[in-house]
Amino acid sequence: MTAAEIKLAGRRPRLAGINVDQTLKAKAYDDELKELQKRLQEVALTYLAGGQRGLVVLEGWDAAGKGGIIRRMASVLDPRGCKVWPIGAPSGKEAGQHYLYRFWQRLPDPGCIAVFDRSWYGRVLVERVEGLATEQEWRRAYGEINEFEHLLTSDGYRIAKLFLHITPEEQLRRFAARMADPMKRWKLTYDDLRNRNHWQDYEAAIDDMFERTSTTFAPWHAIPANDKKYGRVAAIRTIVERLSDNLDLVLPQVDPTVERAMRALVRDNDD
Repeated sequence: MTAAEIKLAGRRPRLAGINVDQTLKAKAYDDELKELQKRLQEVALTYLAGGQRGLVVLEGWDAAGKGGIIRRMASVLDPRGCKVWPIGAPSGKEAGQHYLYRFWQRLPDPGCIAVFDRSWYGRVLVERVEGLATEQEWRRAYGEINEFEHLLTSDGYRIAKLFLHITPEEQLRRFAARMADPMKRWKLTYDDLRNRNHWQDYEAAIDDMFERTSTTFAPWHAIPANDKKYGRVAAIRTIVERLSDNLDLVLPQVDPTVERAMRALVRDNDD
């Protein structure tokens, strides 16, 4: 499929249309999170049994809550079947390759889920805004990314793409809270602060990303995240729905040999 043949999603997010004021009370949050974590475990076990492969792409403003979502996913998943990839600047070798090279290297094995804390969308976000890619390079990247994701979904991968949206005011509040907490201030970098000067440029880049890369096979999901509880539940619900799309949840069956041996062991122990 060529870039011209790729179909965009009918409804594509825009930052201006996201209601960031949505909230969730503590009791509802606890109940919904517990249920979603159980469903996530069922999805992961189904992948393990059937050899499916899943990708979770997390993008968002600095301090929007990507880490909190990842922790609540990883806390209930077997690390042998779920790998988290924090994506920063490319290494020396990676910098000399096509920008998608390092992501090809991190695709999950059959039966596994890979979570990307930032992703190949850096080409059309930070690299665009910060001038790390030429205009020709980042404009070309929309088609390259769509073709990359189409290759993956055609091969059976399921992709969940989320952007966590917060307001500049909420971001500043979270920055201040991080600075005041010795256990969290390491997360705050000079670039985080400097990037606020380019907020409008990032808004334009994000909306262009939605418009050009939200496809029928890999749509974008914008998550209101001013309220951390609401954002976490909305994000994990979206991930569960995308990773279980057209998937019959079937837990792994017990090996008959193991089952017979266990029965014999229990019987001998009873005797």
